[in-house]
Amino acid sequence: MIEGICTNDCLKSSDDLKKYLAAEPQLAEIGHEILDLVEEGLLFSPDLTEAPPRPETVVKALCLNVAHDCNLRCEYCFASTGDFGGARELMPLEVAKKAVDFLIQGSKRRRQLEIDFFGGEPLLNWDVVRETVLYGNAEAEKHGKVFRFTVTTNGIGLTPEIEDFINENMYNVVLSIDGRPEVNDKIRRTISGKGSVYNTIVPKFQRLVGGRGGKSYYVRGTFTARNLDFASDVAHLNELGFDQISMEPVVADPNEPYAVRKEHLDDIMAEYDRLAKLYLARRTGEQAFDFFHFNVELKKGPCLYKRLSGCGAGYEYLAVAPNGDLYPCHQFVGEEDYVLGTVWSGVLDQDLPNTFKDSNVLNKPICRACWAKYYCSGGCHKNNLVYAGDFLKPHELSCKMEKKRLECAFYIQASLV
Repeated sequence: MIEGICTNDCLKSSDDLKKYLAAEPQLAEIGHEILDLVEEGLLFSPDLTEAPPRPETVVKALCLNVAHDCNLRCEYCFASTGDFGGARELMPLEVAKKAVDFLIQGSKRRRQLEIDFFGGEPLLNWDVVRETVLYGNAEAEKHGKVFRFTVTTNGIGLTPEIEDFINENMYNVVLSIDGRPEVNDKIRRTISGKGSVYNTIVPKFQRLVGGRGGKSYYVRGTFTARNLDFASDVAHLNELGFDQISMEPVVADPNEPYAVRKEHLDDIMAEYDRLAKLYLARRTGEQAFDFFHFNVELKKGPCLYKRLSGCGAGYEYLAVAPNGDLYPCHQFVGEEDYVLGTVWSGVLDQDLPNTFKDSNVLNKPICRACWAKYYCSGGCHKNNLVYAGDFLKPHELSCKMEKKRLECAFYIQASLV
């Protein structure tokens, strides 16, 4: 990979690029083509100087925290091993149904809607998940809507009957596994701390994926300071038969022993390069796979406002706690200062959604000057708030890793031309 060649910093003027090329003669041919584009004014479109007006609030997706409990005790769990810092409880069916009603009403003219079943571990409340899907589909038909359901599961509670229902009714399924057995079982542990989570879930995941019939899914891992060679975990998951893979960096207090820290960045950058080479090496064979962060749409993709604002947390996408409280997203659940209302009352706090709407890349000074701003949309609001201290300041580690993943994605697309 070529560091720096794609950044605005080295392309602010023709003179800047000429100086860069003088120091990097092996890039002369491609560099002079870029220089021609710069001089003709064809490489960059004019930057926006201010954000567009705030969009109308139209809720299009809900995350239903149907279980504030879990049958695992993963060391890095952001949800405090499932209870989100409160009582261990399950969402009653009447709350889930009311959430469906709230979403249909709040979606206004929008037809396509999404509900994600989340936790904790949602399979601990499987009857409510199943009945909510059936109720949601019936109500959608009445109101001219279409629901896309997703469930995120650790797999412990999967049975053939549950797998069949998921494969028939869930648009997407996210399967949590961190890779090699020694990596997964080191940090994803049972309540007793005994037994192999890996050996329990792998055959269940393989069976479920085998019945997907081409429908979307992801095996989703987390890498920590303990497996900075995470490309090996991606390779292992691929060799188990999975071809849709995501591997996310843990975001944690830097004092935690498993936390990814600044001193790990060089190793992580090299590992993303290794993963890109693995991706290309397997691209045309039987072990071809998609890596979530390497899937970048260069020709179409989201509209400009979506690129500016990102996930839509706080106004397009909300989370519902088991008691019916509404939060900006699943990352804020359990924090009293971020309760927006309830599924019965609707959104009562009108100021907080505007805070999220205004937290777009054009209002973030660091992001405004970044070449990647229209791809990352300024990063995760919660991570920015917790680790940078402000919605309008990007979390530095996440920012650097995102830019590296984008660099790899562009390299892959260029290699496939």
